[in-house]
Amino acid sequence: MENKNGKQYRKTKMENKTEYLFTSEVVSPGHPDKCADIIADSIVDKLIMEDSGSRVASEVFVAGKNVVIGGEVKSKCQLSDEDYEKIVKDTLAKIGYDGKSSFTKEQCLHPDDVKVQVLLNQQSPDISQGVDQTTGEIGAGDQGIMFGFASSETADLMPAAITYARMLAEKVYNYALNHKHKLGVDIKTQVTIDYGTKENFENCKPQKIHTIVVSAPSVEGMPIEEVRELIQGLIDDTGLPPRMYKKDETIIHINPTGRYVNHSSLHDSGLTGRKLIVDSFGGYSPIGGGAQSSKDYTKVDRSGLYAARWLAKNIVAAGLAKKAIVQISYAIGLARPTSVAVDTMGTGTKLTDEELSKFVMGEYALTPRWITEKFGLDKPSEETFLYADVAARGQVGQSDYPWERLDEVDKFKSLV
Repeated sequence: MENKNGKQYRKTKMENKTEYLFTSEVVSPGHPDKCADIIADSIVDKLIMEDSGSRVASEVFVAGKNVVIGGEVKSKCQLSDEDYEKIVKDTLAKIGYDGKSSFTKEQCLHPDDVKVQVLLNQQSPDISQGVDQTTGEIGAGDQGIMFGFASSETADLMPAAITYARMLAEKVYNYALNHKHKLGVDIKTQVTIDYGTKENFENCKPQKIHTIVVSAPSVEGMPIEEVRELIQGLIDDTGLPPRMYKKDETIIHINPTGRYVNHSSLHDSGLTGRKLIVDSFGGYSPIGGGAQSSKDYTKVDRSGLYAARWLAKNIVAAGLAKKAIVQISYAIGLARPTSVAVDTMGTGTKLTDEELSKFVMGEYALTPRWITEKFGLDKPSEETFLYADVAARGQVGQSDYPWERLDEVDKFKSLV
């Protein structure tokens, strides 16, 4: 229907059909915030691969043509300012800012123009003495809380909206990488799921994709009609579940402003740790608030999240709940968690949340060293995983990550 200004609007109730909507967004590796995350984790990869005992907390700020690297590093791998500059430029080129696109130097970042400033200090000895303990144990690199989450809504036990938004972002981003004369790599996607009712939402029963939003930069002179037709084709070819995505029934917004040419850090600055919801569970779950990117494995913001996600995923895969949140907390310098709590959000099947929490706390050490050895966090490599790749794809929810393994399902099933 139209109002008096001729604008379209939806009825809140149509033919007595109810709606309960939930939305998640995703950004591609070319988004400035993700560029900062990926640069930071490329530094983490380099230092840990050269010295597995490296301690890293390197924040990255990308603004205009400038990249600022700050924070603390303690490592036997000594990198010069020139080494850091090479990491930055190589990373940006891999992301897609390689100077080979059809966008001008005023429209997007070109690596030859990048200026790198390095402002790194040594890690405080007050922290070091608590982390690297004489017993060989690793103390938590900071206090804090971490939340892991799993949901039975998708095969990877992730919530539906962020799963489909990631699929769309990956599809459009990969097209942009291979068609630099058409699209840029600074891409955002958003998916709204209609659960029909709040009860369906609480019981992990998504009904359909309600709305899709895709924004991707296109080269100057490419008509918006052509851009929208191109991206619509990519949406249709993404492989969204036919039960969930019906093109004629889905509201689709593609480059809704009508023009999106200027992009990258030239037009929107980037900072590590500013896409935590994108990196985790799309807003379906609480988050601890600490970033993963830029930090080594002793920082429980990273390792604690991985362990909590692993536990939640195995609990749901074991059929003990339709969805689960696992919270873990730590105190700086102490190895064992100060608390563990499991919340199945009213969907538990056989055990109470108290029973699950007690079992997890007693069965799994969950110290930084235990988590590190369990998932090989001190051994990033091309064959296992790279932190920079994790920063690009999301910290959780990718089946090839070590912390996504379903290797404790039988143990959880045996509790029943």
